[in-house]
Amino acid sequence: MDLVIGASGEPSALEAAHDSAWRRFRGILDELVQELVVLRLPVQGPCPLRGPVARRMWQACQPYKSAFITPMAAVAGAVAQEIIACYAVDGVTRAWVNNGGDIALHLAPSQSVRIGLYADMARLDHNEIRDGIRTDGQFEVSSLLPVRGVATSGWRGRSFSLGIADSVTVLARTAAEADAAATVIANAVNLSDPRIQRRPACELKDDSDLGDLPVTVDVPPLEPALVQQALRAGLRRAQALRGAGLIWSAALICQNQIASTDTSGMGTLENHRSNQQAGSVFA
Repeated sequence: MDLVIGASGEPSALEAAHDSAWRRFRGILDELVQELVVLRLPVQGPCPLRGPVARRMWQACQPYKSAFITPMAAVAGAVAQEIIACYAVDGVTRAWVNNGGDIALHLAPSQSVRIGLYADMARLDHNEIRDGIRTDGQFEVSSLLPVRGVATSGWRGRSFSLGIADSVTVLARTAAEADAAATVIANAVNLSDPRIQRRPACELKDDSDLGDLPVTVDVPPLEPALVQQALRAGLRRAQALRGAGLIWSAALICQNQIASTDTSGMGTLENHRSNQQAGSVFA
């Protein structure tokens, strides 16, 4: 696991928080490995796990147990959430723990953080890094919002996806909850088309918790109407989760088209990039 951590506040408080975070981080992987067999099983029945991070993973996925989901769907967010607790102390005004794009936040009163959305890592090259990364959107999370977790999922990410979304970014109460919800919504951005290439997860990674479920390995350029169809399916799922209080908002992106729970509308990334330059927030 690689975490990127940022924090601001009083120097003595920050030093103590960093030390606490490092001590906690060193033991997390071993804790998870001890229960890895169970963590790779579908969520069902009462929680059988013992460790605090493992139980948090299971609890974040429990609302989705009617479909196939394992606690591993929330592992990155749950770890980030465990570490951010080290910064929720007097003297630390704000902090964030980024675990591969799944982010846990600590915000003292009147504090906020601005987060950039970058939909397709495949387009990132040295020239853009040198000249300045142009995000597809930005959004601000203030201490007034009930949001302390941000997570992104999609078929281009580090983990497997059943859908075709380039990215689905979710804001939720906690990082573990955002992580699980992003996985579920990204899976729902989907359609049946013979041009979409899928393979059993176990053929790509022999210890995958998804077993022989077909996961997306390549999505060719699709007709805009088909992309909209897939996004509408994902948006319906996201709106249902928002209605149930499981997420605060979500932005779904597929092949330069975007859908957002905040507007329930469709648009193109080009339009949103223009809005971003004007200072608007859309997620």
